[in-house]
Amino acid sequence: MAFTLPALPYAHDALEPHIDTTTMQIHHGKHHQAYVDNLNKAIAGTPNEGKSLEELVQKAGTISPAVRNNGGGHWNHSFFWESLAPKAGGAPTGKLADDINTAFGSLDAFKEKFNAAGVSRFGSGWAWLIIKDGKLEISSTPNQDNPLMDVAEVKGTPLLGVDVWEHAYYLKYQNRRAEYLGAFWNVVNWNKVAERYTAAK
Repeated sequence: MAFTLPALPYAHDALEPHIDTTTMQIHHGKHHQAYVDNLNKAIAGTPNEGKSLEELVQKAGTISPAVRNNGGGHWNHSFFWESLAPKAGGAPTGKLADDINTAFGSLDAFKEKFNAAGVSRFGSGWAWLIIKDGKLEISSTPNQDNPLMDVAEVKGTPLLGVDVWEHAYYLKYQNRRAEYLGAFWNVVNWNKVAERYTAAK
């Protein structure tokens, strides 16, 4: 079965003013769609046809660049849309909040370190909050790689990720990646992050 573009779990304008409508329309409908289309082309008629997205991503080091890049793009963006929500942001609660405080000192210190990972990622890539060996860590990956991949510098289970490719923010924020990362916290779906954390634990 061919991969398909998942529907956004909210309207294109739902994340305004933090992420603008036009960016969401292009990012989801054009960029993410292109990853899906190119992934389907890359696996057609190969042994990778019929494999799950997770299977492809986890063996990124042994598959073609086209499958790695487009499979990663599809996985990362599907994960990203669910990490965001309208009328969200604020602070996590419960065990996740406690463990963020333990691991990083405070929520503000965590955000600062996470943003630094996003700002310092040269070129295109992602910043991540992951769970590794039962502990919370921050990492970043280039291009459309992610921490599930066998090629990742820091491997772990992603809990939260932010896209720092220019297509994620350039229409509204131009070259101001740090400003985009600051706005990102207003739309983080902490309920989803906590759900992933519980599952990973």
